[in-house]
Amino acid sequence: MTSRDRFRKTMGYSKPDRVPYFEEGIRTEVLRTWRSQGLPPQADISKMFPSDRREEIAPDLEPRPRLKKWPNSRSELGELKRRLDPYRRGRLPLGWRRRVRSWKKRDHVLMLRIHRGFFLTMGVYDWQRFAELMDLVIDDPGFVREAMTIQAEFSAVLAERVLHEVDVDAALFSEPIGGNDQPLISPQMYEDLVLASYKPVLDVLTRYGVETIVLVTYANARILVPSILKWGFNCLWACEVDVEAMDYRELRREFGRDLRLIGGIDLDALRRDKETIRQEIEEKVPPLVADGGYIPLADGRVRADVPFENYVYYRQLLRKVTQV
Repeated sequence: MTSRDRFRKTMGYSKPDRVPYFEEGIRTEVLRTWRSQGLPPQADISKMFPSDRREEIAPDLEPRPRLKKWPNSRSELGELKRRLDPYRRGRLPLGWRRRVRSWKKRDHVLMLRIHRGFFLTMGVYDWQRFAELMDLVIDDPGFVREAMTIQAEFSAVLAERVLHEVDVDAALFSEPIGGNDQPLISPQMYEDLVLASYKPVLDVLTRYGVETIVLVTYANARILVPSILKWGFNCLWACEVDVEAMDYRELRREFGRDLRLIGGIDLDALRRDKETIRQEIEEKVPPLVADGGYIPLADGRVRADVPFENYVYYRQLLRKVTQV
């Protein structure tokens, strides 16, 4: 069975030959540390622990709006709309025609990353920008709503350009919106300012038959889950989370098969010891895999503070408990 077939069957609650394995994205500096801990110099992690190949299409979504106190902010919207030209050269990835030809006969998972979510779309990259956006949310929510709508309409055209030529397996919306205890805006505000603006993009995805629509969240976005399901998302990929607040077993019990899941394995467990890893994997993964619609994965990028011995144990145990 190909990686693509395996992913589609898993997300469709069918019966794959096994659950998909995705790599966590191991950087060069991690490999450098692991070589000092016993990883052979020429070893290839991808061959030591075979994973299902996953590729992302990431169109250019720049620029982001400037943030100024009302009413000066209003003058930026026309300029933003002019600069967000979905047909501008370079919007699609380099070598687009060649890539399209190669994807016609692919057997790997292809995902479209089509939206950066609320804060990144609104140009927040430091605490000052965050404070300015919060002022705008209170003083001029109409500006925020219009800016998000402009971005979504632009993203919808880009999505249509991609999907007219390529059949993707999932669409990704990034949403770094949570703190450790809760999201940084309320569910009602999130629906009003953010999810409502996504409608043009979601309509395009639906029209082209994209079956898996993923919200990639960070930290604790638990109370937003009912809202995302209401607006058409059907998969959650939670990263760098409070594992108690975002426990995937609890999410599955509450939302059932309406909510597919990717990730959910506490990365902190990999930093500790084998017994902690064993408990995390054996208690959490088998029931979710058996129920379907779940891809087990650590809930963040593996860093150099994860010992190589622990990573080996984690991958070997994950494979053992997911064999069908």
